[in-house]
Amino acid sequence: MTADDVRLRRGRGSLGFAFFAQGVTFALLVTRIPAVQDRYGISDGLLPAFLAAVPVLAGVASVATEHLVKRVPPALVLRWAQPLVLLSLLGVGAGTQLWHVAVALGAFGLSVGALDASMNMLGVSLQRTYGRSIMLGFHASYSLGGIVGASAAWAGAHWHLSLLTGYFPAVAVLLPLVFYGSRFYVGHGGGAEEVPEKGLGAGGFKLLLPLCLVMACAYIGDSTVSNWSAKYLQDVLGGSEQLATVPYNVYMVTTLIGRAVGDVGVRRFGAVAVVRAGTVVAAGGFAVVAAAPGAWAGMLGFTLLGIGLCVIVPQTFAAAGRLFPGASDTAIARLNIFNYVGFLIGSPLVGGIGDAWSYRGAMLVPMALVLVTLLYARSFGAQGARYGVRHERRAGDRAVDVGRGGNEV
Repeated sequence: MTADDVRLRRGRGSLGFAFFAQGVTFALLVTRIPAVQDRYGISDGLLPAFLAAVPVLAGVASVATEHLVKRVPPALVLRWAQPLVLLSLLGVGAGTQLWHVAVALGAFGLSVGALDASMNMLGVSLQRTYGRSIMLGFHASYSLGGIVGASAAWAGAHWHLSLLTGYFPAVAVLLPLVFYGSRFYVGHGGGAEEVPEKGLGAGGFKLLLPLCLVMACAYIGDSTVSNWSAKYLQDVLGGSEQLATVPYNVYMVTTLIGRAVGDVGVRRFGAVAVVRAGTVVAAGGFAVVAAAPGAWAGMLGFTLLGIGLCVIVPQTFAAAGRLFPGASDTAIARLNIFNYVGFLIGSPLVGGIGDAWSYRGAMLVPMALVLVTLLYARSFGAQGARYGVRHERRAGDRAVDVGRGGNEV
């Protein structure tokens, strides 16, 4: 094994851990929102403003990161953004007044936008260097972190721990580990140094727009599950309060499984085929949820949603990198904004339709939006977009170009 192979493997492992740590951190925050509301006396009317501020500021930070990485490597941005996210989480638990949590959540939003953008920039860069699909594996690490974080949050709530007591062990463990791991991040072409990128060029954003729409629609579907699955199972399908807590966990587990094996599917069949299949399965999941006669049928629908939706977001980032091989950082930073757009739209959209009409009918809206992906599936296989050839392109290997429908190169 060459020194270059060792560096790339370490870079892949350290970046995978960064995804895992962010999954833990984000789950610890969102699953304890009721406790945050109680601690600071945030009213029901004011809570949506606090929650909306996080993705809005994250979108602003993603735009800023696009320009920042023209001067410094994305690895450096990630190295400092991730500790700030962790410290912001600790700040949410440590404050005592309303302005304390406002500042902490604002810092969380700004740092998480930079983290998400830079983390996916590095993932796309490493995938290009490897010459095969590995992005789903990174996002599987995020899903695993989400399960660990949600479980830790459940334990904290079960034992009636304060927010600070619940958050401190995670931050104390993760903070030194992400600092240590950041030593091994690698950038464009597998080297440690980044080079400035050019912009998307004339008409570039128009070319990227289909992927932006896909990203937004995918996150509308994801936010529907995270925000409405418990209420839907209990209030619409008649499930018990305990059973209502299960769909999101099932969704996260199936997301983890799907992403863990998804790279194999991409290498074998190509990104276009995998995204199309995932879209159909996700739409079928929403249809099952909408038509479910009872709670267990609804659980089946949420299971299908996890299997289907899990492949779309990682492959959208990967497709943006292939579409703009000379400006992948810029493309990913702009694409990342639509992550937060979908998150902002999804929950109020479903809630508004559910209140005005019916929650069964409301589930058909994200179903229709997810199906938009089928219209733009060809964007996941841009003509001429290929992976790099430096790593794991040995004689006899079948390295698959996922941008060309799974053909050998």
